Amino acid sequence: MWRHFLAELGEIATVTRYDERGFGLSDWDVDDFTLDARVADLDAVVTAAGLNRFALLGMAQGGPVAIAYAHRYPQRVSRLILFATYATGSRGPDQLAMEDAFAHMIRVGWARPDAVFRRVFSNLMIPGATEQQMCWFDELQRVATSVDVLLAARQERLKTDVTGLLGELTVPTIVLHAWHEQMVEFPEARLLAASIPGARLVPLESANHILLADEPAWQVFRDEVATFLEPDRTVRADVTTPVEPLTAREIDVLRLAAEGLDNEAIARRLSLSARTVERHLSNVYLKLGVSGRVARVAAVAYILRGSPPG
Repeated sequence: MWRHFLAELGEIATVTRYDERGFGLSDWDVDDFTLDARVADLDAVVTAAGLNRFALLGMAQGGPVAIAYAHRYPQRVSRLILFATYATGSRGPDQLAMEDAFAHMIRVGWARPDAVFRRVFSNLMIPGATEQQMCWFDELQRVATSVDVLLAARQERLKTDVTGLLGELTVPTIVLHAWHEQMVEFPEARLLAASIPGARLVPLESANHILLADEPAWQVFRDEVATFLEPDRTVRADVTTPVEPLTAREIDVLRLAAEGLDNEAIARRLSLSARTVERHLSNVYLKLGVSGRVARVAAVAYILRGSPPG
């Protein structure tokens, strides 16, 4: 269900994603699901990844977090992508009545081994899916979090409202949204695009909240994101001096990359983990101000010019 998001967006840019607090592999034993706590989590991920400036994708409930982060740290966010999301969690009496019904179904059926109740959510999320995909998503929901966490998180999301921040955003923004989806209806996208200065709205011909890999709307989404990120992916032709000096270990890694070794081979040569090698390379790219698929080529070209000392 999610592989194409990671694999194909990973061809455009380095993708860093994380499980929200209370979900997936993140701690479930938490009770603070406020927007401030979630923005702090994102900031912790950014810090741990060593990112200085980056494009930010906010999808579904992650949208308000991304908006709040871009408003709070505009110097760090180069571009903002908002997909299938909203500015405020509470959208009138009809929405509140539906949330009450959802909460009852979650209490009664979320943890059941059969998927009768979870299938309601699956049908809303991905009405265009095959039965096999529906079954995958039914089970993914069950193992993703607990009943108590889901109820607490959903209640807090209803209180979220970043509408007042939209007009103050200063980063380039694109809003992508499926015309016919039911989890977050299309007027929410219109509100975002109309309220954020200079934002562009891209309607997608789909009813799926999670775009499927084989539907045309996915390719439109991918192409639009690639085009939007292109300015960030352009290699500087004048890379001569890093913003910060490269460390000795970063130079070691880069010289082995210049010999044509992949990350696994570099890790073996230097007795490091592949993840550590990736982290060193990411730091090099940041210091050199290069990004995208050609970042490694630009960094190698830099080292071959003999710019670093030693």
